Amino acid sequence: MSTQRLRNEDYHDYSSTDVSPEESPSEGLGNFSPGSYQRLGENSSTTWFQTLVHLLKGNIGTGLLGLPLAVKNAGLLLGPLSLLVIGIVAVHCMSILVKCAHHLCRRLNKPFLDYGDTVMYGLECSPSAWVRSHSHWGRHIVDFFLIVTQLGFCCVYFVFLADNFKQVIEAANGTTTNCHNNETVVLMPTMDSRLYMLVFLPFLVLLTFIRNLRVLSIFSLLANISMLVSLVTIYQFIIQGIPDPKHLPLVAPWKTYPLFFGTAIFAFEGIGMVLPLENKMKDSQKFPFILYLGMTIITALYISLGTLGYLQFEDSIKGSITLNLPNCWLYQSVKLLYSVGIFFTYALQFYVAAEIIIPVVTSRVPEHYQTVVDFGVRTALVCITCVLAILVPRLDLVISLVGSLSSSALALIIPPLLEVTTYYGEGLSPLTIIKDALISILGFVGFVVGTYESLFELIQPSQVDISTNFTSAFI
Repeated sequence: MSTQRLRNEDYHDYSSTDVSPEESPSEGLGNFSPGSYQRLGENSSTTWFQTLVHLLKGNIGTGLLGLPLAVKNAGLLLGPLSLLVIGIVAVHCMSILVKCAHHLCRRLNKPFLDYGDTVMYGLECSPSAWVRSHSHWGRHIVDFFLIVTQLGFCCVYFVFLADNFKQVIEAANGTTTNCHNNETVVLMPTMDSRLYMLVFLPFLVLLTFIRNLRVLSIFSLLANISMLVSLVTIYQFIIQGIPDPKHLPLVAPWKTYPLFFGTAIFAFEGIGMVLPLENKMKDSQKFPFILYLGMTIITALYISLGTLGYLQFEDSIKGSITLNLPNCWLYQSVKLLYSVGIFFTYALQFYVAAEIIIPVVTSRVPEHYQTVVDFGVRTALVCITCVLAILVPRLDLVISLVGSLSSSALALIIPPLLEVTTYYGEGLSPLTIIKDALISILGFVGFVVGTYESLFELIQPSQVDISTNFTSAFI
């Protein structure tokens, strides 16, 4: 029996930045029947190449730039190996989510299930009566972690923008056209990086007032182009003149490994967009191949940039590799160009959380006040992300904290448990149960230890980490 799915460009899943909840998914389903293969708006279905591009875009952001420091926190050998393992486990969990969604669609005669609904209906298949009676909490839990993850990304973007602009402005007096000698320059003192965040605040508030995703897609295109050019330029630099790595540790001290885990799982951030992408694909039978191909490219990109960045800058690597680039106009332009991409991407990441929270708030006020309340909530949410970024102005720790706290739950903990509850009553093999339990335990341990270490480092930062990762330290 083929998977039943809704092929509708107007179906929108809150867990993806490529879609928007402008109308109900139930509209237009009156003629849907069991076993049917219904497409609404087929002309706008995505090709395999478009789906691959969306998958790559959804996983490449600021987390990628923090991976060289993550490799340092794990070790020159353990870091790349761990990234490979996490990549394999992450793509396996994505495939679990798709498989469970298909299975529940067939069982419940549903055209499409998003991440939250898949977890909710999966819990209804549990052998435990208590779990079944509280299955609606599955959607609430997924929505909560999506909100935390997306707003966490927004906090990271505030810190990233402030750090990069601060460094460019402070080094402006020593910026040259010579990109071959990365010499120390005298920084021109400017305001604190947290004041830069306040400067960006009103502009980001205005950006989030754009509620039409089609308009935001224009900014998304600009962001993709600027980030692609920046990444190519960064790779061109880090592959040249790599120092002798003999003195670099193959395995770092165990205490810093949780920080690696948080950053690594933060980078694999695209599980929320897997189901919407599969649903919108014209030839969905090719989606498993696209998923594995895309995640192979992403994992190779992560391992190569993380390893080469650490080899190039060694112990001086910062929370974002852009902060280590030479003080010449070419690489200063790269910092600004990538920052432009991150600035516009803020609105897309914010969109997901806003479309979960705002409808709940506006539904409680009279209709003629809803627009004012909508803008008010958007402003408040942007201000909250700014305040949190000001409280935690270290880019590496913000990334690690968000990754450990929320991304691990969505990417590693929930999908294996979902497979167990969905298939347990149908004779799930003991080997599969053990496998799922191990993945969830791995995710939970990373969640607890990574969150603890990130918070501990924030409260009692080591002098080495301060000198390495604050933007006041300039190469």
